Amino acid sequence: MSSEKEIASNLRELELNSLLEVTEAINNNLPEDSLYKIYHFTLLANLKVKKLALFVLEEKWENKVVFGVQKSICDQISFTSFENLDRTSAIDRNFKESEHFEYVIPVLHKKKLLALVFIADVAQSKVGISSKSPTTFLEAITNILIVAIENKKLARKQLEQEALTRELEIAQQVQQNLFPKSLPQSDLLEIDAVYRPHHNIGGDYYDYVLIDPDQYMVCIADVSGKGVPAALMMSNFQASLRTLVRQTDDLETIVTELNYQLNGTGNADIFITFFVALYNRETHELRYANCGHNPPLLVSSTGKLRMLTKGTTVLGMFNPLPFIATEVICDVDSFDLFCFTDGLTEAENLDGSEFGEEKVEAIVAKYHDQSASDLNQKMLLAVEEFREGKAYRDDITLLAVKQKPIH
Repeated sequence: MSSEKEIASNLRELELNSLLEVTEAINNNLPEDSLYKIYHFTLLANLKVKKLALFVLEEKWENKVVFGVQKSICDQISFTSFENLDRTSAIDRNFKESEHFEYVIPVLHKKKLLALVFIADVAQSKVGISSKSPTTFLEAITNILIVAIENKKLARKQLEQEALTRELEIAQQVQQNLFPKSLPQSDLLEIDAVYRPHHNIGGDYYDYVLIDPDQYMVCIADVSGKGVPAALMMSNFQASLRTLVRQTDDLETIVTELNYQLNGTGNADIFITFFVALYNRETHELRYANCGHNPPLLVSSTGKLRMLTKGTTVLGMFNPLPFIATEVICDVDSFDLFCFTDGLTEAENLDGSEFGEEKVEAIVAKYHDQSASDLNQKMLLAVEEFREGKAYRDDITLLAVKQKPIH
């Protein structure tokens, strides 16, 4: 009798030590691979299991631990036959898996199947924790391990989600700070802008800067990336542009320097399309440069419409720029300028057709004599009707400038 008690005591101690070893490994926050190795060696050293294959459901079933059976056999297991189990079961002799395994242990957490353990050649024990069944202790230690790993995954996902949320909040704030707090609405100058992000954080930017009482700058840009990197890139771009336009009115110099600074970031994945125009009320000159951006539309006082295409390629991709040109339009005492990003022309309807530049030109030609705000609203209404409820593919930014004659 004393001999049986001693065996029972030793077995309990062995099993408790195994549980302690696995629990300590979990508490020490060891990586998942290390936890699986400890589980593997613990079973080999302390439990009389000759064959075992542990599969964990990730994107698909993945074999994490195996011993006593060839890996090629594990690759042939059909999991669909076991995915509805809610307790340890003997494997049906009609299943091919029964040739190599006797039992399958499902590991569930909150009714969600996390893992399956296939075992064979488990020694019966009449004493100790495992006296209830040959698999009781194995079920316990596997459940502790797998649920702990699942909780670690959930915690990691939560941290990643929180970090992403913080990142988006930062990027959103950075982007909001890029846009002018107010735009001119006077008898001489009306500027109206509309920004519709495709997601919470977009890549579009527009600006207005009064350089001196007689001269101002307007611009529109679209950065290729999204999120914090793109927002920070555009923030740096805006700061550089605002500094440069107060130092020089030479557009070639401004564009060349902006391109140089973008290349200096070392981020080859981010580039910017950009249009900038300077208007001088005293000389009645409109100067512009188009850097790979959708050509804005200029309507003269006589109603003539033209596309502004002179410039260079996108900024940040080449250094030096392969070519650069600017244009000076003289004797312009009044005009309407309509700028936009490619989210407008690339908006699709249910048939997959794009809104396109022709529709943009037609709407500008028809409504340019209205206020800058009305023109933008007419454009938005037209694209809304065109897309028939289909989601936008990209951000949309509209910038309408109405320079009125000085009497």
